[in-house]
Amino acid sequence: METTLNDIPMMCIVADGGPEGAREAFNRLESKLPSLRGRKFYGTFHPTTGEYRACVACVPGDDPARLGLAAGVIPGGLYFREKMKNWTSRTDEIGKMFKAMGERERQRVDSSRPSIEFYRSQDELILLLPISPRAEAGQ
Repeated sequence: METTLNDIPMMCIVADGGPEGAREAFNRLESKLPSLRGRKFYGTFHPTTGEYRACVACVPGDDPARLGLAAGVIPGGLYFREKMKNWTSRTDEIGKMFKAMGERERQRVDSSRPSIEFYRSQDELILLLPISPRAEAGQ
């Protein structure tokens, strides 16, 4: 399924060691926030650089510098979307799912934007693979 995202202003921590360092990066990110309640968490991975970022969407009043976090934007645009249920016991499958999505959408993958994990709940993870719009697929 395709979906369009708006840009998401965020704060983040770059994971040491790429995706393998994700859990530690999220632990560090969460420890800097006064509360996790009502927060939206994301992971971004840029395959061309191998960089993984643990991210949290900004809310009014956030001051990334005061919190010791980097600020940035998760880029909007068109994404191929898949749900992963019971993700906490299947983290080793996340990369495999992205790879399968990329193989299916091979001609349309937009390598200028990162793949996104949206941690919707403790049970549901949304995987978002950046793709070019259909009109640009042949260009």
